[in-house]
Amino acid sequence: MGRSCRHLHVWTLFICGHHISSYCLPEILKSQKMPINFTVVPVEDGEGSGGGGGGNSAAAADGGNKPASLGKLFEEGEAEVNVQGPYADDDGQRESSLFINQDNEHYYEGKNMALFEEEMDSTPMVASLLNKLANYTNLTQGVREHEQAEDEEGVRRVTVTVPLMGTFIGVYLPCMQNILGVILFIRLTWIVGTAGILGTFAIVSMCCICTLLTAISMSAIATNGVVPAGGAYYMISRSLGPEFGGAVGLCFYLGTTFAGSLYILGTIEILLIYIVPTATVFKEGDNAAMKNNMRVYGTCCLLLMALVVFVGVKYVNKLALVFLSCVVLSIMATYAGVIKTLIEPPEFNVCLLGNRSLKNEGFELCAKTIKNNTVTTDLWSIFCHSEYPNATCDEYFELNNLTELPAIPGLLSGVIKDNLWGDYGEAGTYLEKKSQNSVQVQETPMNTPMNTSMPYVFNDITTYFTLLVGIYFPSVTGIMAGSNRSGDLRDAQRSIPIGTIMAILTTSFIYISCVVLFGACIEGVVLRDKFGYSVKKNPVIGTLAWPSPWVIVIGSFFSCCGAGLQSLTGAPRLLQAIARDGIIPFLQVFGHGKANGEPTWALLLTVGICEIGILIASLDDVAPILSMFFLMCYLFVNLACAVQTLLRTPNWRPRFKFYHWTLSFLGMSLCLSLMFISSWYYALVAMVIAGCIYKYIEYRGAVKEWGDGIRGLSLNAARYALIRLEEAPLHTKNWRPQLLVLCKLDADMSVRHPRLMSFSTQLKAGRGLTIVCSVLEGTYMTRGNDAKTGEQNLKAAMVAEKMKAFSHVVVASNLRDGFSLLIQSAGLGGMKHNAVLMAWPTGWTLARDTLARKNFIETVRETTSAQQALLVAKNIDNFPGNHDRLTEGGTIDVWWIVHDGGLLMLLPFLLSQHKVWRKCQMRIFTVAQMDDNSIQMKKDLQMFLYQLRLDAMVEVVEMHDSDISAFTYEKTLVMEQRSQMLKQMQLSRTEREREIQSITDVSRGSIKRKKAPSLDSLCIPEEEAQLIHDRNTASHSTNEKAAGATPDRVHMTWTKDKLIHERNKHRDAMGVKDMFNMKPEWENLNQSNVRRMHTAVKLNEVVRKKSQDSQLVLLNMPGPPKNKKGDANYMEFLEVLMDGLDRVLLVRGGGREVITIYS
Repeated sequence: MGRSCRHLHVWTLFICGHHISSYCLPEILKSQKMPINFTVVPVEDGEGSGGGGGGNSAAAADGGNKPASLGKLFEEGEAEVNVQGPYADDDGQRESSLFINQDNEHYYEGKNMALFEEEMDSTPMVASLLNKLANYTNLTQGVREHEQAEDEEGVRRVTVTVPLMGTFIGVYLPCMQNILGVILFIRLTWIVGTAGILGTFAIVSMCCICTLLTAISMSAIATNGVVPAGGAYYMISRSLGPEFGGAVGLCFYLGTTFAGSLYILGTIEILLIYIVPTATVFKEGDNAAMKNNMRVYGTCCLLLMALVVFVGVKYVNKLALVFLSCVVLSIMATYAGVIKTLIEPPEFNVCLLGNRSLKNEGFELCAKTIKNNTVTTDLWSIFCHSEYPNATCDEYFELNNLTELPAIPGLLSGVIKDNLWGDYGEAGTYLEKKSQNSVQVQETPMNTPMNTSMPYVFNDITTYFTLLVGIYFPSVTGIMAGSNRSGDLRDAQRSIPIGTIMAILTTSFIYISCVVLFGACIEGVVLRDKFGYSVKKNPVIGTLAWPSPWVIVIGSFFSCCGAGLQSLTGAPRLLQAIARDGIIPFLQVFGHGKANGEPTWALLLTVGICEIGILIASLDDVAPILSMFFLMCYLFVNLACAVQTLLRTPNWRPRFKFYHWTLSFLGMSLCLSLMFISSWYYALVAMVIAGCIYKYIEYRGAVKEWGDGIRGLSLNAARYALIRLEEAPLHTKNWRPQLLVLCKLDADMSVRHPRLMSFSTQLKAGRGLTIVCSVLEGTYMTRGNDAKTGEQNLKAAMVAEKMKAFSHVVVASNLRDGFSLLIQSAGLGGMKHNAVLMAWPTGWTLARDTLARKNFIETVRETTSAQQALLVAKNIDNFPGNHDRLTEGGTIDVWWIVHDGGLLMLLPFLLSQHKVWRKCQMRIFTVAQMDDNSIQMKKDLQMFLYQLRLDAMVEVVEMHDSDISAFTYEKTLVMEQRSQMLKQMQLSRTEREREIQSITDVSRGSIKRKKAPSLDSLCIPEEEAQLIHDRNTASHSTNEKAAGATPDRVHMTWTKDKLIHERNKHRDAMGVKDMFNMKPEWENLNQSNVRRMHTAVKLNEVVRKKSQDSQLVLLNMPGPPKNKKGDANYMEFLEVLMDGLDRVLLVRGGGREVITIYS
């Protein structure tokens, strides 16, 4: 093979010009050591018998073009796609046609490069496919900017290329910068002092373990393919579906937006307290005034940041390194300060009055008097009415001494023992050193903590463990920074797991070490001083830092500014990614932006939501809100990984192998626990918001097929449920109509009777299965497209009728075979249909269409043989639609002539559950013979309906024997057949006589006994004599069962207790055929045609008299004749029976009881 290929490769490429051999090409490249990126010269047919000369002439003939590579052709087509609009790179399009451009067919004209020309529309060249995979790239949120370039073809977007990044620059540092932030610098010391070292260690451990487990799950998802713009939203939506993805994506967006509020509030807090405390708009000293200052300055800062983001993201990116440097320097200064405490503790002292901490402002000396108690200090002036030693002073000030303690005792001071345990307090309580002695006094209005004229430090909010969890958790968010920029990474599937997990481990070590070091170096009352009032308005972590507190102040200020800018940059792009997916219709306007792709409208919405957080004006109140949204996002990342792992879908092949579904489940549980630990009411609000978004997307959103895990979970659940359904036979109490609706399609493939779907929807109060089917004549090869069109039309009709059902169109050689195929094979496992709904073939009477009549009767026979119920609707186009409402006073009339499993009783009840038929009343008519006790029959029927829990009016109609003879044959056994049945029941002669007697004379004393029963005279009243087959009885079967068949249970509708008792005694040995099967055949009866027509006319007269104005009439449908010669007479009989009635539903039972009196 190698030799033949080596000799023929020139002919294949240049002389033939038609096809490149699929099996010779690899051998050619290998033998000649040719590069893979070879050049193909377009050669016209019939030209170029030589090598290079032929190629040049062909090139000249093609307009002088240079030889084009295969990849180049596809790249030119791709450039055209980018001009289509802002949605040209939509994820749905990109997934459906990732490598093939459908609009570049003209590039292949004259270039005979395809293996087979007809496949070029669907199969790309192998070289182009590999080129696309190798050069796949993606725009990252806020990393690149789009520029405009014009050429003769119009506006074309050109992407500014940037060098690909490695693990350290691309993942590790961005994650570090996002995780380390405002909480570390201005709240962690307060959390350590309030919760204690052990409590804070528990908080930090829970949060860090939560993010670590989430990072493991995220790494598995991120390495299972490329993650484009959208980050966590993309991962969740493609793993759990558009509903979950949209809900959690919006929650993630809200979390990112409120994170911007948090960072801006942190920035303003640092600015107003530590940098320029005099730059307040409202008077200082009041908590409300401080919040108003935060609102004013926060709004100005937000607008300034929004302007920077709007002008260009590149400025934010250029400052990113500066912001990161500030964070690193601040942390290094903190560790340096800890080391310095071993050598020389900082010169920061805290002044205590008794055991109460004082604000170190307005005084220099922590003393009452100096110079032998002759000169008072500034503190004396604060607590006393005058500066003289004999002045009246505050009682607590008089009784307690002033003590000055070092604020930073140092690492070896042993203060760690005092800081091990927490010290929680109510809002407004003093910050006290518990181990310090003090004399307590009764509080007065001048001596309360909230009196701002006194320089006490007090708790501004009530503190408890769960509150601190909610405040701390935002400091561990930001783990998605690496996955958001997978397109910029040199090897994303290696860098994302390593960089993210290493960043989490590093930051966890920083947090835990800071908790221990803070508790070991800083005095407890100073740690609990949130704003550092006791240490001259320095941040507490700043007093520990070396060489100066200003390192922390400036570093934390720029860190918060950078984090706020990144939030305002990332949140609008996340919203834009959600809007461009089209899953939430009302958000589509936010998918648009400037010409360079900047999401202008999304930025405006982000600024508006961010302003809400700023108006709250409290970092401690905003932190739990964004904790909820981030925790919900992380919860669903873990859920997505767990679902994909448990489903074991073939596409789940992550390169990151160190994951397990138990870890994901643990992370999910931890996220849920932290949500309710932080704030149960915020957790409920976040869940309600996510639930509303979920239901909205489910109800109004666009249908997306992303191969998500929830769909796979549904498939597994459906498979499990179907297997369980087949394990045991269905009980009568669980029976519900599972409809197979046989629809007809017109020549243009539109539904001929859409009201069939309306009626089946109205019958779905039983919540059963519905399969809408149709049959096309022909072969699938020729009518395959018609079948697909017909199925789409069926689905469109179902949507119009708001019908939840399955649709299927089959192609068969003739309609009869198609219907037979559907009746036999529709459904799956336990979800198979048990009833067939079809329209009455009105055309057979007009044109005497024998084919329509034949198809209808054969369908009736098929359903009978399959033991399925049959519903035939006459004048189906006159039936009410789903939008109609029948007026009160209407009736649904049931003509119960033969008991056929109780379906006649059940159908009106199901219809009355629907809003169309809800106001209609159910009436049941039963037929009595002249010698029946009509009054007793009515009482018995009323009692029967009462036990069935059905509300209906009962009316007994008396008719002569000859008027209902046709139905009498339906329910009559000749004496020989009855004797044979009793013999099979193995009854004795006495029992046999008693059985016959009980059948012919039950519950009535007015029946006249005939001397000799015969075929014409032995007419057993229906309400006593009907033996109702159970679900295992082979109903309407034409074949006799063997004597040794499985015994069937016999139900008596109207019978005595004694008869039931005797029947139950011999149930094990019974093998009874259904009475319907023992009827004489239609065509063999004497004077059968005349008698049947007489019956139909008489019964029709009675029905029209009683039910002319009824909204719906339900009638028993007799079985078809066994001999096909009687088909025409059978159709005439049914036609006469329904003559003059507007809406008729013929009902034929499926051979089992469908209604029961038992609970």
